[in-house]
Amino acid sequence: MLDTLAQIEARYEKLNELLSDQDVLGDQELLLRYTREQSSMGEVVSLYRELRRVLEELEGARALLDDNRDPDLAELAREEARALELREQELREQLRVALLPKDPNDDKDVIVEIRGGAGGDEAALFAADLFRMYSRYAERNRWKVEVLNANEIGIGGFKEVIFRVQGTGAYSKLKYESGVHRVQRVPATEAQGRIHTSTATVIVMPEAEDIDLHINPDDIQVDVYRAGGHGGQGVNRTDSAVRLTHRPTGLVVTCQDDRSQLKNKEKAMTVLRARLLDLEISKRDAEQGETRRSQVRTGDRSEKIRTYNFPQDRLTDHRIGLTVHNLPLVLDGTLEQLIRGLTETDQAEKLAAAGAAA
Repeated sequence: MLDTLAQIEARYEKLNELLSDQDVLGDQELLLRYTREQSSMGEVVSLYRELRRVLEELEGARALLDDNRDPDLAELAREEARALELREQELREQLRVALLPKDPNDDKDVIVEIRGGAGGDEAALFAADLFRMYSRYAERNRWKVEVLNANEIGIGGFKEVIFRVQGTGAYSKLKYESGVHRVQRVPATEAQGRIHTSTATVIVMPEAEDIDLHINPDDIQVDVYRAGGHGGQGVNRTDSAVRLTHRPTGLVVTCQDDRSQLKNKEKAMTVLRARLLDLEISKRDAEQGETRRSQVRTGDRSEKIRTYNFPQDRLTDHRIGLTVHNLPLVLDGTLEQLIRGLTETDQAEKLAAAGAAA
């Protein structure tokens, strides 16, 4: 492992040189690629350098222990050696995880789609709760949220809401959220106090960039029409809504959230590109087979992944069997415990797979 780490550090230093080269600075695509490559190595290089320091100090402590005849100094050297050995084990374990193959999309921004499912208006209200939950989580991480398209109902819910989350590591954290979310609670409109069960579907996709895929403009049919909405706003008075149809795949994206037809088209293209990239990722995962797929994030999107039970004030993630309480806090964006559990399960699966393949 140390030889591999030394090679990674050498590449990291080489990238430092390349990122100062004028030819690279003048090529935005190359600059972006090198910057991302170096960023992906940062954690490994930092851990390797600390491990190297610990090994040097451990060697010194052992030498002092072997040469010293003073019982007190020998005991101090022995205690230091024990502490350094424990730290060495910790660093080696952290490096095993850090050296796992990285998801190339982890550093990307994301496109999130939330749709109300079974449950009518209550499902739409739950979709709005989920949108607020992710917005608050993004705020905690100092990420930016931009609504790309929303289909609202009059009582404050969403039949559908599509939004972009921009920030470092957004996809690495939110990629585990895809699937069916189920809520059990008494709706505000329920006069008899009966508990209803409703669902909403969440889809999280990495935002595609120009270097990720090429779309032939001739493959896209563009239709414009008058936007619909509540209250007869100015947005409805012109043909500002845009519908894009990608002929080879049949994917359809509509956007009417902005008064500008051009901006609606740009937003629709952003969503279309993300869906096409997501389609490519799904194909790749299917080709890799079950043994190389993470159970916490590549399951069927029709699969129920989480239940929000209001009467019992608990949330259960069915993929990892994790239950947390205080639903109001969770729906206010406190998702760290859930995402940490999902990340650790993902990493454990990869470590097990790597061990089986070794």
